[in-house]
Amino acid sequence: MFFCTAIRQPAAPPPTLDLREACLRPKGIFRLVRSCIASALLLASVTVALGGAASWQSSVAKDPAGSFAELRPLRATYSFGWSGVTAATAEAHFAKLSDNRVQLDGNGRTVGLARALWRYDVNFRALTDANTLHPVETDQNETVRSKKMANHLSFTTTGVTRSRTENGTPAKPKEFPFPNLFDLPSAMLYLRSQPLKDRASYRIVVFPTTSAYLATITVTGREKVNVRAGNYNAIKMDLQLSKLDKNLDLQPHRKFRKATIWISDDPDRLVLRIEAQIFLGTIFAELQTVKFEGTKP
Repeated sequence: MFFCTAIRQPAAPPPTLDLREACLRPKGIFRLVRSCIASALLLASVTVALGGAASWQSSVAKDPAGSFAELRPLRATYSFGWSGVTAATAEAHFAKLSDNRVQLDGNGRTVGLARALWRYDVNFRALTDANTLHPVETDQNETVRSKKMANHLSFTTTGVTRSRTENGTPAKPKEFPFPNLFDLPSAMLYLRSQPLKDRASYRIVVFPTTSAYLATITVTGREKVNVRAGNYNAIKMDLQLSKLDKNLDLQPHRKFRKATIWISDDPDRLVLRIEAQIFLGTIFAELQTVKFEGTKP
């Protein structure tokens, strides 16, 4: 590291997050929030070490879906916000279909002050192969004030094709060739199927909506977590991301810095809470309610 002067200036204090400022600069933040809504799973990050394409590709997980118990059909609600202030909510429904596929669908929206400053609504649907836990297709429709955007992802074993329309006008489809990609719901299902022993690390390539990321998930331990839905024994995990460019080179993420995920340490392995440090501060997602279908109230 090089310094311009011999005198070291005092370090600047960390930025504080003002809710009004955050809502007026929502683009980067709500890309993260809408990803959480789409999968009840965080997509946030720290920068990982950069390297050539060959080196990181050899480290990507090649293990098949694990033997952990399948997720039961359920309905859940989540809240999202900053510093204890709720800015968005989401409802998610998970079901197993008759054609050996599982489906996650739901919707989300900004609420309160965030909605008054920035109206955002999203609905989504994702299909996953129940055997391989690889994605089949994903649809995500967003309304930002008067702008309507629709994204469709179609996955194969060799990559993904993305189709997008904005206010009814279609854009040219784009392809990202890479074997065994995940979207966010299938990434969540794949990870929860693994043993998740302490200090275990998993690397997968995820294509949430518009770009691909190398995600590194490390199990950092076990602890108790209290969320609105109840008290749980939890598995604590660290999440890191790097963006993949068109040449499959790793690039540091400019907006997201660090994320921690807690999932229940039980047969359901539900996402309980996520905390992500981004360029404006820390945001959270938290489980509010969960109801398993076919069970008594």
